[in-house]
Amino acid sequence: MNRIIGERGLAETPFDAEDARAALTDMLRTRRFDERALALQRRGWMSGYPPFTGQEAAQIGAAHAMAEDDWLFPTYRSNALQIARGVPMSDILLFRRGFPEYHSDHEIPVFPQAVPIASQIPHAAGAGMAANYEDEDYASLVCFGDGATSEGDFHEGLNFAGVFDAPTVFFCENNAWAISLPREKQTASESIAVKAGAYGFDGIQVDGNDPLAVRETVADALETARDGEPVLVEALTYRRGAHTTADDPSAYREEDPDLPEWRKRDPVERFAEWCREQGIVGQSFVDETIDEANEELADAVDLAESVPRPEPEDVFDAAYEELPPELERQRAELRAFVDEHDPYELDR
Repeated sequence: MNRIIGERGLAETPFDAEDARAALTDMLRTRRFDERALALQRRGWMSGYPPFTGQEAAQIGAAHAMAEDDWLFPTYRSNALQIARGVPMSDILLFRRGFPEYHSDHEIPVFPQAVPIASQIPHAAGAGMAANYEDEDYASLVCFGDGATSEGDFHEGLNFAGVFDAPTVFFCENNAWAISLPREKQTASESIAVKAGAYGFDGIQVDGNDPLAVRETVADALETARDGEPVLVEALTYRRGAHTTADDPSAYREEDPDLPEWRKRDPVERFAEWCREQGIVGQSFVDETIDEANEELADAVDLAESVPRPEPEDVFDAAYEELPPELERQRAELRAFVDEHDPYELDR
């Protein structure tokens, strides 16, 4: 398993101090985002939210490994990865308030985040196949949790990628829990990574709480994928909080004695400590970065609150370039229902 923290000094890695500071900056930014989003949900600002605290290192490392034109296929918990790729925080907040993605006019190659489990995996394989057909050099990176590997979409996506040599990296954030089900109760496989062998390509494990190790592993995987060999990367991390704000982990989870300490430790604190040991940052850097993140968040919340609520029928806009007659009929029915009943007192 690839790891840098505790095994290599900065000089023994392919990265420099600026790379490390960039990783720590985005980890601190997205940790503050997660904390603020959770607080907003608790006061009724949004209906539900899936916290990602504890998984920042995996997501930031993967984001920093991607080339500018690589396509990202996020899952519902991939907020840190999207923000690190450049998606505005306000877009993520608006999505959680029920707005169509995305409000901003960014041109980042990222699909809307998938809430259904594993449904984005075949999409990513298909995008990789399209890159081959169009003789393009981009790769796809698709994110999912360990629970998604029990869905048929996971196996179908990996099988297509293996058969058609699709330039796709399958990035599993193994956070030890599929809602309330621990990994050992959903698969008898030795690991998630080993499952790749059934589809004719390699699976790799990485310390998912080590952002530079994740970046190194995913960057290598993306290069391999561009050469026609898909890769499954299993980032071993830990879900420190609830599955979502509707979940109570105390009902099913006690401390996990079988997991190593590095996997359960706060990845932000762990990486910040390593950066200080390497002489890369001091405490003032951390404090200033958090202050800047708070300002960025305040602006994002203000922007999100200033955007007029979308019309209910706007949900149809992104379905087709030209809406087919059946969906035109459904759209008209929805509009008529809201006009007559207005059950939610929508701000129009």
